Formats: sequence, structure tokens, C-alpha cells
Amino acid sequence: MRKFTIDEILYVMRRKGYRIFDRDDQPYNLNLIGIRNASAIPNQFDDRMYLLWKYKGTWHIKDFPITTDPGTYWLMNPMMVQGTAILKEGQYLGLWKIGLHQGEYEALVQAGPCTVIRDANRDNRLDFNGLEETGFFGINCHRATAYGTSKQVDKWSAGCQVFADSSDFAVFMSLVKEAAKIWGDSFTYTLLNERDLVGA
Repeated sequence: MRKFTIDEILYVMRRKGYRIFDRDDQPYNLNLIGIRNASAIPNQFDDRMYLLWKYKGTWHIKDFPITTDPGTYWLMNPMMVQGTAILKEGQYLGLWKIGLHQGEYEALVQAGPCTVIRDANRDNRLDFNGLEETGFFGINCHRATAYGTSKQVDKWSAGCQVFADSSDFAVFMSLVKEAAKIWGDSFTYTLLNERDLVGA
């Protein structure tokens, strides 16, 4: 998946009627935007997390490799009888706040409802046509390995949005913490699909 520009992402956000945080009298009014790879190949960190913010009239952007999908381990061994959670594409206002992922380290943890699709057929393919549920499922934003870069998703995600590289995640969290000091500890997440942008 190629990298997308600020203009391309904002165009799709506006077209879909999603909220854009563009107040710019102070920095780090973050827009957190995930873009799911159109190929939907499981167990790869082939999606991207974009951070966009506007400050004094100028837009800024950072992006990092992540997965927006569960790994094959959880696809084949779901924790819930209804199936493994796949976050549905859309915008979730106030989805996350700063907290401890599994009580271990600082990450973004679920603070507002989201919609997941349940993949229940226990194979190594991502299925987006299953039962949909809205609520609280522990859909967090965290890292994979504590050091270095993970090559495969495996057990790192059972529906969470997960960074492949630990240093990328450290940069991400430093920006999130700066944002929380200024704008409050509440973060909206927008999940798009690569197809949304390629067809824009």
C-alpha cells in the first residue's frame, strides 16, 4: 500500500462526513486515522496509522505500519464463541484514552463504544460479513513486541490496532501524551479502507 497525502485523506474524511479536528491555535489536535490494506491478507503489518494535525495554518502528518486486523492465531482460535473481533471501518468518537494495555504498559485503551465484525469460521482468512456487535470489547491501540519490530501479527492482535515497531509506538505515545495535556485525554479513531482513497 502506498503512502497517502494529507489532502487525499482529508478529502475522503470530508466526503464521508467524518469529523476533522482542525482547531489550530495550539499543536497536536490529533486526528488518528487507520487505513486498512485493500488486500486484507491476514497476519501482516500491512496497514497504516496516520496522525494528522493542524497548527497555525499548516497541516502536519506522521504515519506508521500497523495491523488493523486480528492475527491468524486468534482467527483460528477465537476467544469468544461468536468469533474473533475485526474492527469495522468507520469513525468512533472518543474511542480511546491513555491507560494500561492488559495492565502492563501505557497505550490507548477503549473508552467509548465501537462496532466489530465477528469472524467465526475458524480459518486463516479475514471475513468481513459476519455478525456485527457494538459495545466495549477491549479494542485498544498498542504495540507488538517490546523491542524491535514484529514481522507477523500472530497473537499480538485479537482485534486491537497494533504497531509493528516498538520505537514507532514510543513516538506515537509521546505525541498522544502531548495532545492529552492540551486537548484532553479522549481520542477519536477513524478507520478507512485503502479502496476509499484509491477511488477518491
